[in-house]
Amino acid sequence: MLKSTFRGLALGAAASLSLSAGPAFGWSLEEAAKPYAGTTVDVVFLLRPGYEAAEQMLPEFEEATGIKINIIKHPYENALGEQVRDFVAGGDLDIALIDLVWIGNFAENEWIVPLDKFTSDPALADPALDIDDFFPLVLNAFGAWNGTVYGLPFDNYSGLLFYNSCMLKDAGFDGPPKTWAELKDVYGPALTKDGKYAFALQSKRNETQSADSFARMLWPFGGSFLDDKFKSNLLSAESQAGLQFRQDLMQYMPEGIVAYDHAETVNALAQGDVAMITEWSAFYSTLTSPETSTLGDCFGVAPEPTGPAGRKPALGGFSLAVASQADADEQAAAYLFIQWVTSKANAKRYLELGGVPARQSVYKLPGVAEEYQYVEALVESWQEGVPEFRPRFAEWPEITEIVQEWGTKIMLGDVSIEEGAAELGKRMEAVLEDAGYYAGDKPLAQ
Repeated sequence: MLKSTFRGLALGAAASLSLSAGPAFGWSLEEAAKPYAGTTVDVVFLLRPGYEAAEQMLPEFEEATGIKINIIKHPYENALGEQVRDFVAGGDLDIALIDLVWIGNFAENEWIVPLDKFTSDPALADPALDIDDFFPLVLNAFGAWNGTVYGLPFDNYSGLLFYNSCMLKDAGFDGPPKTWAELKDVYGPALTKDGKYAFALQSKRNETQSADSFARMLWPFGGSFLDDKFKSNLLSAESQAGLQFRQDLMQYMPEGIVAYDHAETVNALAQGDVAMITEWSAFYSTLTSPETSTLGDCFGVAPEPTGPAGRKPALGGFSLAVASQADADEQAAAYLFIQWVTSKANAKRYLELGGVPARQSVYKLPGVAEEYQYVEALVESWQEGVPEFRPRFAEWPEITEIVQEWGTKIMLGDVSIEEGAAELGKRMEAVLEDAGYYAGDKPLAQ
């Protein structure tokens, strides 16, 4: 289904681009931007390496175009609320920064403009865009909703297994575990001793609990949040097996793991306190920098382990889309920036500065796989992920609060796995019923 959906999206975009390529012969960013020189484009950026990389590249764009990119920085936890308030009020933002799980909300509220408005305009569309160069899974998951492409992938992640090869070697292992069962049953006991732990699973009660902890254990075991009728699937044998596995694995994690966010988990590996973590590819630069990590040559990276249902790694990241509230000049200028910062031509530099581009071509360049250890694992993961790793519909912000509450209660042992999953499922279904999914008012799209 995913492949056929993307093929349709890609063909539509390709058709638009082919229409623009003829009259746009000799197209240049400088010429395209001339009518918009002096325009200011407002966009939210996060406090993460991929955004710092883009910010370092900005002077080149601004000098070439005369367009000013005004960056408003927020931690992830504030980014959705700040943008929603701006769009509801008809505010100043000209570009939407869209998390994987916000795309349905932004699209259904018509806060973002379909991409083909710009790719079909020969004055704006760079013939070198090559939309087929984006990983199909990533473009579909981050940039598209219900058959329409809105945004281009930016700051995209896959879950990877980062590990301390020296700790593994000292425990008698010549490489990381291939399966989740092996990680728990074989590596767990051997590596948890003397104040050190085999594994850390970031599980803090925020989106980290939902995405990095709860969902991560559903999919590899064959579970999911919802069945094909949008009813809770959390009491299925497969979902229960995944949640039980998480509980069993906790004996090989640091105490207080339920309070660990990304910073604590990455630091635990970087300082040699744990042997393995599953984390986003975006943290590669943190773990390889001598300023933030003691790992040095002991650092290793692999795809996430497989479960009974396969690998099904965590999927996260963002797209950039043009805001519908922007005026015509701001929309054009915003698109030119999005097209430029996600371009094939800029992918190598973005990578070198600490970003993770979603362009297939950059990972095939000579020397890239050798220089960046995570490339092989990342490319493999982006073949096997599921776009609905967290449902992408408009109701996710409400549902994730429920997952965070009851997922945390399960981990703490305040309720049993079955009781917690039942209550979570009941509350999740109530949200979906109020939204009109069961009455047929909304399509069962996630």
